[in-house]
Amino acid sequence: MPESNRSPLGRHVLVEFYRCEPAALDDVDLIRAAMEAAAHKARATVVSTHVHRFSPQGISGVVIIAESHLTIHTWPEKGYAAVDIFTCGSDLSPLDAVSVLESALGSGQVSVVEMKRGFV
Repeated sequence: MPESNRSPLGRHVLVEFYRCEPAALDDVDLIRAAMEAAAHKARATVVSTHVHRFSPQGISGVVIIAESHLTIHTWPEKGYAAVDIFTCGSDLSPLDAVSVLESALGSGQVSVVEMKRGFV
């Protein structure tokens, strides 16, 4: 059966944030709060969050949601962050999470690619 006639199991949104505020990209508390706020904006159920700050700079974090996950990796020295938002279920709005993160990171340029996943 062609993909167009089937519903995907999930949506995978790949986001690149450019020209971000370097201080925001290196702030563990800000990243944690922004990622959780983004998950809530997408109407997801947050299960757990883990954020790690690297030395001398940069952060990686994951928000596990009942419907899958959100991840972030930051490069403060480049003003760049990469975010993945993977959601399952038709009631979620992963694209709504992007504006929350754009504002929190002070991004001057955003690139978004959405993929439908799991045509089984």
